[in-house]
Amino acid sequence: MSEKHLTIALAGNPNSGKTTIFNSLTGTRQKVGNWPGVTVEKKEGRINRFGHDLTIIDLPGTYSLTPFSIEEIVARDYIIEMRPDVVIDIIDASNLERSLYLATQLRELGSCKVLFALNMADLARSRGIKIDADKLSALLNVPVIFTVGNKNQGINELLQAAVELANAPVTVGSSRKVRYNQDIEKSIAVLQAQIERDLDGLLPYDSRWTAVKLIEDDQVIKEHIRRKAPAAAETLLAETLRQRGILTQRFDEDPEIITTDERYGFISGIIKEVFTTSSQTRVDISRNIDRVLTNRFLGMPIFFLFIWSMFQLTFTLGDWPMGWIEAGIAALAQGASHWMPAGALKGLMVDGVIAGVGSVIVFLPNILILFFCIALFEDTGYMSRAAFLMDKIMHLIGLHGKSFIPMLMGFGCNVPAIMATRTLESRKDRILTILITPFMSCSAKLPVYIVLAGTFFGERAGSVIFSIYLTGILLAIVSGRFFRRTLLRGEEAPFVMELPPYRVPMLKSLLIHMWDRSKIFLRKMGGIILVGSVVVWGLSNYPQPQRYTVDYDGRMALIAESYRARMANLDPAHQRALADQRDHALARLARAKASERAEYSLLGRLGRVIEPVFAPVGIDWRGGVSLLSGFVAKEIVVSTLGVLYAAGDDGDEALQAVLARSGMTPLAAVAMMAFVLLYLPCLATVSAIRRETGSLGWMFFSIAYNTGMAWVVAFVVYQGGRLLL
Repeated sequence: MSEKHLTIALAGNPNSGKTTIFNSLTGTRQKVGNWPGVTVEKKEGRINRFGHDLTIIDLPGTYSLTPFSIEEIVARDYIIEMRPDVVIDIIDASNLERSLYLATQLRELGSCKVLFALNMADLARSRGIKIDADKLSALLNVPVIFTVGNKNQGINELLQAAVELANAPVTVGSSRKVRYNQDIEKSIAVLQAQIERDLDGLLPYDSRWTAVKLIEDDQVIKEHIRRKAPAAAETLLAETLRQRGILTQRFDEDPEIITTDERYGFISGIIKEVFTTSSQTRVDISRNIDRVLTNRFLGMPIFFLFIWSMFQLTFTLGDWPMGWIEAGIAALAQGASHWMPAGALKGLMVDGVIAGVGSVIVFLPNILILFFCIALFEDTGYMSRAAFLMDKIMHLIGLHGKSFIPMLMGFGCNVPAIMATRTLESRKDRILTILITPFMSCSAKLPVYIVLAGTFFGERAGSVIFSIYLTGILLAIVSGRFFRRTLLRGEEAPFVMELPPYRVPMLKSLLIHMWDRSKIFLRKMGGIILVGSVVVWGLSNYPQPQRYTVDYDGRMALIAESYRARMANLDPAHQRALADQRDHALARLARAKASERAEYSLLGRLGRVIEPVFAPVGIDWRGGVSLLSGFVAKEIVVSTLGVLYAAGDDGDEALQAVLARSGMTPLAAVAMMAFVLLYLPCLATVSAIRRETGSLGWMFFSIAYNTGMAWVVAFVVYQGGRLLL
């Protein structure tokens, strides 16, 4: 007998703990993509519980079902048109009144079974809040379950209640609906009757709910009606206009304002019935923490201390597992060198695939640590505090603190950061935030910083990397102010920054968030990085010179013969010492031969052509070519440097050793890091800019502006540093 399949959708306000509950329910059994036709992230998980095959859908966080943003439209359309078996509304029990607005709208839909999860029940109790769940359930005719998502409390009961509700023959009665005042109810009845008469079966919506939405002048619903029932649409919309006119004259307010007030009146009555607070004074832990972390004097230094610590931890703690991965890659390369016959295929595998991909994958520990720290900021609630702290600075460029959240996300990856600008209501705010977000140094640039800073700055590498990230923030602010005064003039949209309560993060949730983001990095290894490494290897090896300036093979043979004679009659200890000297001399000649071959190749010739562009900023032709390859993906910069500098297959340490002997100076390394920080975004980010702005013009402007800024800043760093030093 096949198991019954059910679909359960999770809805709720942002910061209500919805994603935490989704992670608790699904664990690692998640699939992330985009909703059809839009670039809003879609999360879906499949589990088998209580004899049912369950699909859990995590809807975008929203405060209401009124379509002001794409997230709200996606959430509403999914519930109405896809009709999940159960909708679980995740309610913040410590902010019941605010959360119930979405809950009342879900009840009004009339076409779905709804279950309320009063989440963060422990936080509500700590504030002296008591909620009579049984009474709330009776008043709204909706099952109510208490949960604590980050402690996995009540999750099993919630899922069981959802399955029981899905299988129960529940009908959505009128007792679940908000009753508006007499005049609005009269207009609803007129429109509802016309909808049932003229559009019967043509719309997937409840007729009463459709009438309410028409009175509220819902543009999305009006467009649906025009598309699905063009013959009856004009008559219905004309009657809608008439009814709205009657209500506007009667109340001297827009009808949507009246319906909103009525809902809040309904909610107020519920609150009085089910909500009580203890007379005992409770200590608000979040507020006390905020007195320090958002203090006008201490907040900003603490924020920068946290960011500095994040990068210091990324560099120092990640150094140990990096060494283990490097050893594994070196062993793999040696094994391939030993077993594969000499020839082009061996060179491709050892120097192209293993060395190219290996030179990037060694940074996986650093990427994991960085994403873990970002997930920690998000799950504890500190990310919103960071945006709050930056609010005044953001106002200098005509934005508010909410725009800083996508910028902070840009430390992980610019693509989801640019997509996150969809939460901003003003188009000018969205475009401005999109233009300055690429200045936030994404994780793909981190390997370049680690190689260069680790080579030339040793123990100070973490501080140098932090200063690079800080430079990106400062230049984003300067650029934003310039754009606001020239290309994107206009007043900033009003916004109130919401600070969710602090929460103790659940380790499982942190690991899931870290892994979700790191999977993108790993997918690149088997795709774009692999292809890029092979292409770079081919372009740097062909054509090969007919004759080298030095007889490298002859010299290597002489050295090998010389050491063989010297080692003939020595004891084992002296033989090992001479063998190390021999290997070092042979490796130096092999690198010199590979370097000359690369210089003669197509890539080397391209490098010589572009060398005059990069010479003033202290970057040689090899660095210039590696920067060009970074347009595809910034991680390829490291593998290209490894190929062109003939670092071999010994991983990151070998590349650092070669760079240290290459003639590159610490000042040139800083200039190159500044260039990598600022120059044109990667291909995926460019595509995201095109998609989110809807304009090729803004895409090309971003490429040109970022690259021009990169060259100017690198020039100032390099030439200015030379003058000073």
